[in-house]
Amino acid sequence: MPKEIKRDDIIILKLIAGHKPLLSSFKSYEKELADFLQEDALDNQDKSISTTYLWFYKPTGELVAYMSVLTDAINLQGNLKSYFRKAGIMYKSLPALKIGRLCVSDAYLHKGIGTLMIEFAIIIAEKIRKDVGLRFITTDAKRNTDPDKDSLHFYKKLGFEVLREREKGTLPMYKDLIKK
Repeated sequence: MPKEIKRDDIIILKLIAGHKPLLSSFKSYEKELADFLQEDALDNQDKSISTTYLWFYKPTGELVAYMSVLTDAINLQGNLKSYFRKAGIMYKSLPALKIGRLCVSDAYLHKGIGTLMIEFAIIIAEKIRKDVGLRFITTDAKRNTDPDKDSLHFYKKLGFEVLREREKGTLPMYKDLIKK
C-alpha cells in the first residue's frame, strides 16, 4: 500500500442497498462510526436524512472510508455575527452542508484520504451553491487525547474554525466557502 493515497486511486459511490454485504468488513477504532455505517446509514438515506458516500481503494476494491452529508445551518453569534452584520447580512442563521459522519478505516489512516474527503465535501457544496444558497460546511469534531485520533486538529489544518467552545463532547466547527 502506498504511503499516500491519491484521488485517482479512489472510487466514490453513493451508498445503495447492494453495498450492504460489504459494510460489515469496515473496521474503525471508532466503533460508533462503524456501527452507524452498518446499521443506520442506508436507513437514514432512505428517509432523506443524510446521504452516505463510500470510498473504495481501486487496486484492492476494499472499502476504506465513508462520509455522510446533510443540510445544516449556523446560528450566527459572537464574532461571526459581528462579521456578518458589518457585511450587511442581518440573518440569524446561514445555510450549510454538514459532514455528519466521516470515517477512514483503521488500515488506511494517515494516508491522505480524510483530506480528499474534505475536498469532495467542498465540491458537493460548490455544486449546491450554484443552485441554492449555501455559505458553510459544518461538522462536529470529536476530541481525543491521542493526537493521531483528534479530529479537531485535522479540521483546523483544512481551514475549519471553531464555532463555539464546549468542555465536553463534540466541538462544532465550520468552514466558510466564500471567505478565503
